[in-house]
Amino acid sequence: MSGFAVYHRLLTYLKPYWWAGLLALLGNIIAAATEVSSARLIQYIIDAINQQDQHAKNLFPLLIIILIFFRGVGSFVGGYYISVIARSVVHNLRVEVFDRLLTLSPEYYLAHASGYLSSKIIYDVEQVAFASTEAAKTILKEGLTVIGLLGYMFWINWRLSLMLIIIAPLVGFLVRKASKRMRKLAHQMQNAMGEVSHIVNESINGYTVVKNYGGQAYERERFRRASAENLKRGLKMVVTSGLNSPIIQLLMAFVMAAVVWIALRPEILGATTSAGAFVSFIGAAAMLSKPLRALTDVNEKIQRGISAAHSVFEMIDTPPEEDQGKLVKPLVGQITFEHVGFSYSDNTAALTDINLTINAGETVALVGRSGAGKTTLINLLMRFQNISSGQLLLDGVPIKDFTLESLRSQIATVGQQVILFDQTVRENIAYGQLSNKSDAEVRAAAKDAFADQFIDALPQGFDTLIGASGMSLSGGQRQRLAIARALLKDAPILILDEATSALDNESEHYIQQALTHAMHGRTTLVIAHRLSTIEQADRIVVMDKGRIVEQGTHADLLAQNGLYAQLHQREFVDVVTSND
Repeated sequence: MSGFAVYHRLLTYLKPYWWAGLLALLGNIIAAATEVSSARLIQYIIDAINQQDQHAKNLFPLLIIILIFFRGVGSFVGGYYISVIARSVVHNLRVEVFDRLLTLSPEYYLAHASGYLSSKIIYDVEQVAFASTEAAKTILKEGLTVIGLLGYMFWINWRLSLMLIIIAPLVGFLVRKASKRMRKLAHQMQNAMGEVSHIVNESINGYTVVKNYGGQAYERERFRRASAENLKRGLKMVVTSGLNSPIIQLLMAFVMAAVVWIALRPEILGATTSAGAFVSFIGAAAMLSKPLRALTDVNEKIQRGISAAHSVFEMIDTPPEEDQGKLVKPLVGQITFEHVGFSYSDNTAALTDINLTINAGETVALVGRSGAGKTTLINLLMRFQNISSGQLLLDGVPIKDFTLESLRSQIATVGQQVILFDQTVRENIAYGQLSNKSDAEVRAAAKDAFADQFIDALPQGFDTLIGASGMSLSGGQRQRLAIARALLKDAPILILDEATSALDNESEHYIQQALTHAMHGRTTLVIAHRLSTIEQADRIVVMDKGRIVEQGTHADLLAQNGLYAQLHQREFVDVVTSND
């Protein structure tokens, strides 16, 4: 997308605020008119002095006060309503980008670090404000001032004023060359800022590892390099902008010098021109310098904004997560994998020819070495990834026929990595679609997850804020809140991924009882590395290298003396060794 196309699209966000634009235009017209009136006022007082007009001289102080008053009113009105547009555009863009972020596929999140995504919302959108409004403010105010001053000068002497138009093509060429350079640098600055944000996010989220392993010096140096790269790009942009403006100003100085030199020749300016008109013309020419300098300097803001807008629109235009399903219906819970295969974008196979039927209400455990494909199988069921071959059926219906909302609303999950939010305990349990659950239901879910006792001991009980990621709670407490959330959802399909990994032995005993209660009547898939936790499963499916190699009850698999028996024996030896 070209810079013009980006800027044109950006301007469409201003349409709802046309009324504010009209008021901003009116205010800037008033402010620009006062600039022209300043030159006219010079002519007024000089002619009054030459003509010994005492009444005009007495009126001059009042005219100055009136001029300054209207300049203040115009500047305030113009600046305020431009700011209304600016902040509204930033707000709307941020909301649109965040809305798109919530609909993007899991693959997009895997391909883009969180620091880069947050940088788009925080930094890039803010830069867009300069292109859409702050730059527009300068162009509007200073542009109207230039037009007004030139109009006044043409009114006094149009032949002389034409000289100022001669350099317009050369100025346009310089601005265009500088624009390309600054847009490229602005894009590089955005990438550098994304890297800075990424490092900060990693250091904050992993502060325990940083401190425990003495990574402060490494992280400090990594941040310093990223920040230095951002500084380098920023200084290059300053150099480009800094050279562009003085060069244009120098060109203007030559032309202005020529105008003044010629204006000092009465035979050129006109014999009938009064001294006041002569001084007013020179004053108007001199007053052009400030708005012209502002107009040349604003190019940097525009290029920053266009580059940032390109980045923002790129995210907005990213297709949302594919959801072609139209079926919305309650699930019983039967899951069927028919010759299912899955490969990553580089054609690396993660699952091969998976054939598995899980009956409604059955508890099936998935075991195997790391990388066997257990999590990938779950991701396909949640449609975080889409199958490459074969067919995945729910109650005999292809999974793609269901809407994503209908599908995911009927699957509850408890993972090894618990995700909590900087909200109250109640809001974390009754999250999202569960927010309409009653207080009694929330408390019952917490009780079933054996979380009610530690919650009641908190300062404000269920209304206690738990901090970012629930860091004010222990690992076991966080996991019990996640289990309570899953119990509150009361979905026909339950997925447990190492759901008891962060619990102590006593808590695990109670949680196992709670999970046994939760699994009753539900189709449950359990991923477990500790085989002792899944011995009571209706069926155990053993996976290796993306394939199902064994399945049966705990006793059956031990009798087969295959991979499961090896894994079980190894875990038994590890437990005995650790106890010794």
